[in-house]
This record gives sequence, structure tokens and C-alpha cells, in this order.
Amino acid sequence: MDPDLRLLESWRAGDGQAGQDLFARHFADIYRFFEYKVGADADDLAQRTFMACVDGRDRFRGGSSFRTYLFAIARNQLYSFLRRLPRAQHVDFEHTSIADLVPSLASQLGRARDIERLRLALAGLPAEQQLLLELHYWHELDAESLGEIFEATPGTIRVRLLRARRVLRQRMDQIDLDRQRAGASSESGEASSDSLLSALSEPEPAELGGEP
Repeated sequence: MDPDLRLLESWRAGDGQAGQDLFARHFADIYRFFEYKVGADADDLAQRTFMACVDGRDRFRGGSSFRTYLFAIARNQLYSFLRRLPRAQHVDFEHTSIADLVPSLASQLGRARDIERLRLALAGLPAEQQLLLELHYWHELDAESLGEIFEATPGTIRVRLLRARRVLRQRMDQIDLDRQRAGASSESGEASSDSLLSALSEPEPAELGGEP
């Protein structure tokens, strides 16, 4: 007998643990079904799918696999979610893509990878360079304020910022190379690094005057 069906029958007979085991077998697949379509809402939709399964467990007659039945519920939950989005109430899923309704998750993940790469590179800089960049871009301190903290003239601070950005770019490039070799990637990050990422994407001016 199909292990899923055996668990389902036990669950119907009142064995709550069997129901938990059944969900545990399939949660990862159901979560993944939603994850790359709706991002942060994936967990909620996965939970809704299993709740709908609880409500309809006695309606499943075994004409297909339990896994297929679960994905049918997941599809319905996805479409219900999408129809609740602005301007999507009357959407035709035969012609409308999910990307038309949900901000591109691929771009979100790509941005998150950039932010994590930035944070890793920052952590590997000499402490003075790391603090200088973070205080300037994340805490918005100007050259004069930084000069007071680092006991240097504003001109010197500008030079140090320029050099620190160059070293940071090199470290980020090295992280890219290391990941390519290892075949590794990451999908975590935060929005707080936007200003520094933008600065790194701009061409650097010729080195300014000032003491190192």
C-alpha cells in the first residue's frame, strides 16, 4: 500500500500523528512550489494548503496519488492568492504570467545575493576601512564628521573612502571567483546596503588630494 495512503487512512481513523507524518513528507515540496512564485508569502500559502487538506481529507478517494491531490490544492491556493492582488481579480491564467502580477522574485534574490556578497567583503576589510565605509554609507556621516571620528582632515577622509571602495570592489570580485569555483550561492540579505552598492557601481574619479 502507498505509504501516503496508509498514513491518510490512519489519520482518518483518528491518528493525529499520522496526519503530522503525512504533512512532514510533503511540506518541503509544497513550500518550494510557492517559494519561487510568491516569495515571503510561501509559508502562509503552504500552511493554507495543508489546512485545506485537513478540511477535505475525507473527500480524497485515491483516484490519484496523495501528492498529486496536494498539488491540486496548492494550485487552487496559489490562484486564489493571485486573484486577491490589485488589478488581478479577473485575471485569465491562460494568458497572464505570475511575473505580471508579482514583483520579480528572481531580481529580489539577485539583489539579496549582492547584499550578502557586500557584507562578506566588508567583514574582510581592515577594521578602519570597514568602519569608514559603514559610517559614511549606512549612517550618512559626511567627510567632516568622519574627520572628527578618525582624527583626519575631510580631504584625507575622501581619499581613504576612495581607496576603501576600491579594495572592497576587489574583495567582492574575489568572492565571485571563489563562488564560481565552488559552485556556491546564497539567497539572504537586507535592503540597508543600497547606497554602498550604488556607489560601487559608479566609476571612480581620479584619486583626490590628501594624506593617506
